[in-house]
Amino acid sequence: MLTAFTSPGSFLRGNLHCHSSRSDGDPLPERVCAFYRDAGYDFVSLTDHFMERFGFPVVDTTPFRQEGFTTLMGAELHAPGLGNGEIWHLVANGLPLDFAAPAGDETAAELARRALDAGAFVSLAHPGWYGLTLEDALALPQVHAVEVFNAICDWETGRGDGGYLIDQLLNRGRTTGVIATDDAHRYHGEFCRGWVMVKATENTPDAILAALKSGAYYASQGPEIRHVEIDGDWLNVETSPVDSVWLVGHAARSKVVMGPGIAHARLPLEKFAGGWARLVVSDAEGRRAWSNPLHL
Repeated sequence: MLTAFTSPGSFLRGNLHCHSSRSDGDPLPERVCAFYRDAGYDFVSLTDHFMERFGFPVVDTTPFRQEGFTTLMGAELHAPGLGNGEIWHLVANGLPLDFAAPAGDETAAELARRALDAGAFVSLAHPGWYGLTLEDALALPQVHAVEVFNAICDWETGRGDGGYLIDQLLNRGRTTGVIATDDAHRYHGEFCRGWVMVKATENTPDAILAALKSGAYYASQGPEIRHVEIDGDWLNVETSPVDSVWLVGHAARSKVVMGPGIAHARLPLEKFAGGWARLVVSDAEGRRAWSNPLHL
């Protein structure tokens, strides 16, 4: 949690999961990048479906970088074998352009390991949408993050939440980062509804990828988490104006500060000692922001 507020650099806004006409999205890759650039984002990672029917694309978006706007190469990786019969959905940001197509018998664990070894930031996409279980997730090597919010799954199915899996993983001792994404395909109602704020020393792919891997980011639908610090047995939090500030932890452990227009909150940590806690804030419109977990 604290890395994002103790690391040098500035916060950069980015989307780590979206699609183009190179797989099952509508716009051309150039248009996708323009959407996010024109919306004020600092970076985007185009993650088309890495499937045979689409030609296993890792789309080269370097031509669409401009001053103040950059891109990470990426893809959404798939393999059979989910417990409920669905295929896996793993998002990999920072893939090399020559990332090899999966062998016919490659498992999700093997595919995830290969993406990690290639230097990618790997996350579990939209777990609520397709019923990803704790047992499924534990069958993979340690990945970097889980989508706490996926905009298109929320928009189209009401299953955009991944908090349940994040908490279950943390309860089992498996650490994970917390990201929010659009997973945009049509670029209508699912566009610019969830993103990451990454604390990086410069707006370059290498600096952003390094910051992601170090945990120097938080996820948001709108509210800003401006500073977080530990002060003895207390957590001090500074935000844009919000109405609720929660700390949630192991099992049913939680603390909350509520009221209109909160910008500073102080929450006791004693209940979370020896475990974990993660920060969630919500503004008057119900939009949330989420920190990475803090291990106490």
